[in-house]
Amino acid sequence: MALRIATRASNLALWQANHVADGLRRHSPGLTVELVKLTTSGDQRATEPISALGGKGVFVKEIQRALLDGRADVAVHSAKDLPSETPDQLIVAAVPERADPRDVLVGAPLGALVAGTTVATGSARRRVQLRAAAPEVAFAELRGSIETRLEKAAGFDAIVMASAALTRLGIHRDGVHVLPVDVMTPQVGQGALAVECRRDDPQTFALLQALDDARSNLRFSAERAFLRELGGDCDLPAGAYAVIDNDQSLTLFGVLASMDASRLVRTSVRATMGPDEHRNAVATAVGVALARNLRTALG
Repeated sequence: MALRIATRASNLALWQANHVADGLRRHSPGLTVELVKLTTSGDQRATEPISALGGKGVFVKEIQRALLDGRADVAVHSAKDLPSETPDQLIVAAVPERADPRDVLVGAPLGALVAGTTVATGSARRRVQLRAAAPEVAFAELRGSIETRLEKAAGFDAIVMASAALTRLGIHRDGVHVLPVDVMTPQVGQGALAVECRRDDPQTFALLQALDDARSNLRFSAERAFLRELGGDCDLPAGAYAVIDNDQSLTLFGVLASMDASRLVRTSVRATMGPDEHRNAVATAVGVALARNLRTALG
């Protein structure tokens, strides 16, 4: 059997696709895997803010289209890029074990971000939370591949990146400072991979299930339910991070802010997970409850 995996062509996306391909080969010796490399609109317009390109989904729509029209059998995404709704014909078949979801400052620690310093990031979520922690910092726009952003880092006091991206690419450098989740709540799904296939392809679904990590999948389900309840792909800066405690309870931490950063609220919701067959429903309910609580608190 041969499988075609649709992926973006960046170094990070190729690492992710090859990681999935290697896992498939380990579980299914003799399986042939081919990468279908695609360039998305988000990659083509790398200097424009993501919000100007339509927000979430700019990195996945072309990848999903390759699945829908039969050019590929599997799609590998950074889970943080996946919209809150999956097309009816597709299904997230696996969420492999999640990497570190936290953000990092590259260049200067949080305590050094004082008046006169500039942080570069293209994320409204990161800006509003840094503004709350370092009110006098200035911001600059930054987009592009991981390598491009690191090349530009010298032009600013700091840039913000996902810890998992640096780890996966084997990038080790001085001046990397991890931001705790109570200061910088991560993007929904950050650090996780989402592996899709067509809903009418049970053979591929079964192969991908071998890669699924149940805890990572539950955490992503809770976070994604939070985003969906906020209104699909809400323009307001928001983040959520789920934790499973001793395989018994799920706690979802969240943040929601106004676009001008004048209001920012944080809270969490915790629930006992119960039997395996109920856990997806519990994860969804926790995500919905957190979104409603934050929306009410923000007014």
